[in-house]
Amino acid sequence: MVRTLAQDVLAGNRRQIGRAITLVESMRMEDRARARELLGILGERPTKAVRIGVTGVPGAGKSTFIDAMGVRLIQLGHKVAVLAVDPSSTKTGGSILGDRTRMSALAVEDNAFIRPSPSGNHLGGVARATRESMLVVEAAGYDVVLVETVGVGQSEVAVAGMVDTFLLVTLARAGDQLQGIKKGILEMADIITVNKADGDNEAAARVAARELSTAMKLITADPKARRPPVLTSSSYTGIGLMDIWEAILDHRKYLEESGGLASRRAAQQRSWMWSLIDDELLEALRQTPAVKKMRTKLEAEVMDGKTSAMEAAQEVLTTFTRNLPASWLDWADDDD
Repeated sequence: MVRTLAQDVLAGNRRQIGRAITLVESMRMEDRARARELLGILGERPTKAVRIGVTGVPGAGKSTFIDAMGVRLIQLGHKVAVLAVDPSSTKTGGSILGDRTRMSALAVEDNAFIRPSPSGNHLGGVARATRESMLVVEAAGYDVVLVETVGVGQSEVAVAGMVDTFLLVTLARAGDQLQGIKKGILEMADIITVNKADGDNEAAARVAARELSTAMKLITADPKARRPPVLTSSSYTGIGLMDIWEAILDHRKYLEESGGLASRRAAQQRSWMWSLIDDELLEALRQTPAVKKMRTKLEAEVMDGKTSAMEAAQEVLTTFTRNLPASWLDWADDDD
């Protein structure tokens, strides 16, 4: 079944691509095993897809920007996949914005694939399985992958650590340009665009771009260091969109020639390894029957002040290590 699913993904079957992403997003133990098998098959075919992270504060027009940019890239002959991560409802855990509705032009394109996913409890505005989803769509032949983050001020390190180019979308007249954007995000940005540069906002956008360009010079004292270009764009008129695409290609060329692309991809694999380990350990801990049995009582004791958080944590970890999953013990025996 998994091999058939992999073949359908490689053939570009859109329905099966969706099923594959649903599988890699699942936290059920049996599904995790099937997901590993699927990714093992899909990973046998390396790709040269361009991975772009798109971030920015809510209201900057990220979704509309991606919609307009995606359509133009398809016109240039590319296949575009969008992994749009929505904020999660605290009640249901589901997506609450519905990015697909704001990408109406791109959604009807045959060479586009849009997948909104809830961010859940994961920081950085990315879903738990975003890396795995990227591998699925790349194996399906999509050569441009856009990852849109929630952009709510959480750490953006997560998405910057899984893409080739990190694009920051901002606005003019959004408060003090230097105070309104965290220095850390500016340091991670490979390209910056001041969006909605049309009509009465066009002049203000150009002023904001100059201010940000000046700010970028203060980020590093090394005169030889690459400085991210600061551009202006309008999703409504399309002005500046191809300039941004050229900047993305220039950045990729810079990475390839400097060896940075290979080292960045290698670092991403290392980060992914530990992320998978963290996820598997946490889920195994939560699903261990002995831990589930003691959880409610222990949480109540912590909330009532009868047990300290440190003591409770130690009790949970001790219970977990004494009741390790049988499959883990089998692996240990095999290694011996």
